[in-house]
Amino acid sequence: MNNQKSAIAVGRYIRTSPFKARRVLDQIRGKTYTEASLILEFMPYRSSRIILQILRSAIANAEHNYGLSKNQLKITATHADKGPIFKRFRPRAQGRGYPIRKPTCHITVEVGEYVKN
Repeated sequence: MNNQKSAIAVGRYIRTSPFKARRVLDQIRGKTYTEASLILEFMPYRSSRIILQILRSAIANAEHNYGLSKNQLKITATHADKGPIFKRFRPRAQGRGYPIRKPTCHITVEVGEYVKN
């Protein structure tokens, strides 16, 4: 067991596809808080704003619960799990219904302390 402290923040029922969220999460995994926040602020994807909010929540949890500083924190784990899919129908020609799937996901960001070399 490691003795490092880590804090977790979870965003549930986020109205985006988990594939689109993973594309952004792969870019920030393993980075420090300052690097990750800069990357997320300038990414053109809609899910990056949501992930930035979840990251800030994880940082606030680490500061409040463990008394850690932002400068000591690194993103240790991130993942986007599949949530429920909202199913809707669009009317089409000759009385048919065309299914529309609106995916959701649960985004988890874990931050932990690290030691600078």
